[in-house]
This record gives sequence, structure tokens and C-alpha cells, in this order.
Amino acid sequence: MTASTEQADAILPTDADHAILVGRVWDPETGGPRPVRVHGDDVHDLFDVAPTVSGLLERDDAVDVVQAASGEPRWRLTDLVDASLAQAQDRPHLLTPLDLQVVKACGVTFVDSMIERVIEERSAGDPARARQVRETLAASLHAEIDTIEPGSEAAARVKEVFLAEGLWSQYLEVGLGPDPEVFTKAPVLSSVGYGARIGIPAFSSWNNPEPELVLVVDSRGRIRGATLGNDVNLRDVEGRSALLLGMAKDNNASAAIGPFIRLFDDAFTPDTVRTERITLRVEGAEDGYVLEDENNVARLSRSFERLVEATHGDHHQYPDGFALYTGTLFAPTQDRGVPGLGFTHKTGDRVTIASTHLGTLTNEVAPTDTLRRWEFGIGSLVAYLHRSLTGG
Repeated sequence: MTASTEQADAILPTDADHAILVGRVWDPETGGPRPVRVHGDDVHDLFDVAPTVSGLLERDDAVDVVQAASGEPRWRLTDLVDASLAQAQDRPHLLTPLDLQVVKACGVTFVDSMIERVIEERSAGDPARARQVRETLAASLHAEIDTIEPGSEAAARVKEVFLAEGLWSQYLEVGLGPDPEVFTKAPVLSSVGYGARIGIPAFSSWNNPEPELVLVVDSRGRIRGATLGNDVNLRDVEGRSALLLGMAKDNNASAAIGPFIRLFDDAFTPDTVRTERITLRVEGAEDGYVLEDENNVARLSRSFERLVEATHGDHHQYPDGFALYTGTLFAPTQDRGVPGLGFTHKTGDRVTIASTHLGTLTNEVAPTDTLRRWEFGIGSLVAYLHRSLTGG
């Protein structure tokens, strides 16, 4: 992929002049990642103020610290976008805006996606069977549960109906029951950012992107900002068994996050993104195929606060904070080629996820075994921080 002026502009929120944006840049000069502030085309190095994004978000004055970054910018966003899309590892380029945060995810947080999970389960991961199951199951499920609040008495009554009809599923449990599904999506430092390739393992033949709002939370459970994410999903693997969720969700370059964390402030709050519409566009390099769809965050069945409480609390702490994928409404049923087989990725697909307040995340699909190996982990970061902070 190569950059254009339009792409460099599109990476930013439409109200970028008022946005407090934090990202990370790979700096070949020092041999490691640098937290940055992005303001228009100016990109300021924040390393001397906070050497990690995680540490920055632990500060009560994080917004003030970022806004105070001034002087001559170290990089230009246009150059970083160009290098990122070209996957030029020898030039400064954008990384995922996360570093030490654990990457968590919530599943089955929309009725539509819940129905698709049931269909996957019923079809045992076979896309040909899924079409038939979808036709017989989806309409009745929509009619029964579209307005049901999870964990309510009404939801419990619906559960009894499904049990009586032999239609109960573990996906309906987390979709209707009191507790949401929360799982670990990716190890620390394994997520990828803007312009990077996202990986599809050779053992999957039915897979798709999942455009999502990602909340960024500090160690005290405070939601400090938001960004965009692609929760790459292997539908055939999870469809075989929900116990294969780790295999379906956690692979190299299976978690794309970015382009930047937009910090919450007086003007931009969690309420701003409760109704965010996140668009998805997939453009096929091999076949010219185009898929367009949308994830409407307003249709989440549980609040941001409820999802965070299910992740963090007395039962589980995150000393360096965490990022939380909030789930997706999107479920690709549009055929790509053979009728009845639905959508699946092909090598070279360009995936663009965008929203008004959070900008644009762009990635390219590639076989996992062709990607650069993930080698910069926690040990590498600790060594880099030690060299940079001590001169050793």
C-alpha cells in the first residue's frame, strides 16, 4: 500500500483540531517505540514525559501533559502514514497506540452477532450449512429477543422458551444472561497498528474482520480514551467449538488497534462515542470485490461501564491497564463468489475501519506464516527503556 494526501488526512478524526490524540511511533534512530502526540501533521515525541503510553494514562493529568507538548515536531504525520502503508520498517512508522496494556475483548454484545455465533455453532463452522441454518433460525430469534435486556426477568423467560424448544446455545447464554463474554484477545505488545498486515492462519478457510470500538482503561478501571479495532475472527474454528476460542481469536497480527487513542476530556466523553457509527470497507486485491457495512455502537446490549466492570474489579486487576474491544454488530453474510458460502478473506484484502471521532484504521490481509515474526516483546521493551533512560 502507498499513501496519498487524502489518506494522510483521513487517518484523523473529522474534528481533529479539537482531539487529543496519543499514538506510538517506531523510531529507527533509537531502536524502539516512542509515545507521541498527534496534532494535525505535527507529531511530538512524548518519551521524556512518559516513556510508555500505559504510564501516561496512569497520570491524572494525562490530558494536560499531552496538550502541553509543543515546540518543533519530531515527525510529520504524512511521512509516518506513507512509511506505514509501505510497511517500510527502516523508516519511522506508526505502531498500535498500546504498549503494556492487556488486550481484552467482549463477545456477543449485539443481538445480530449473537445470532451469527449461534449459526456458526449449529453449522459446525461449515459456511454452506450456515446459509440454511440462518434462514430457519435468524428470523425467529430477531422476533423474540431484539429488545430484551440481558440479565433481566424478560431475558430469563426467553431462555426458558428456547430451552423448551431445544434451541438453547452457550452464545445465547452470554447474549441474554447476566454475565457478558470477556476473553483475552492478544498478549501484551502483540497488537498491530495502522498500515500493518493482519494475519490469517493457513488452518482457516472461513474468516472475517470485526470492526469495533475499543475502550482504553487504566489500572483503576477508569476509561481514559477510545480507539478503533479489528478483532480478526476465524469463523470456521470457533464454529467447530467455542472451546477453540483462543485458536480462533489469538494469532499473530490478529488484533489491529488504532490509529490513535483519543483521550477523553471535557468536550469528548464516553457519551460521545456511545452512538458512534463505525464503518467497514473491504477491497479485494485479487478479485476487485468490495464489501461495505457498519457497526452501530448505539445498539450495544450492555453499557461501557458494565463491560468494564465485568473485566476489572476485585476479581481481576490490570496493573498497566487494559484495552477492551466492545464487540461488533457486523456479521458478513454477503456472498463472495460461490452462492451460499458467504464472505471470507483473501490475501491482499485492504480493510478500512473508520468513524467520525476516531479516524481511520487501515490494514492489509496476509497469510500469518508470511508475516514478520513477532519478536519485540516485554523483555525487548524493558531493555529499550533501560538503554534510553540510563544511556546504558
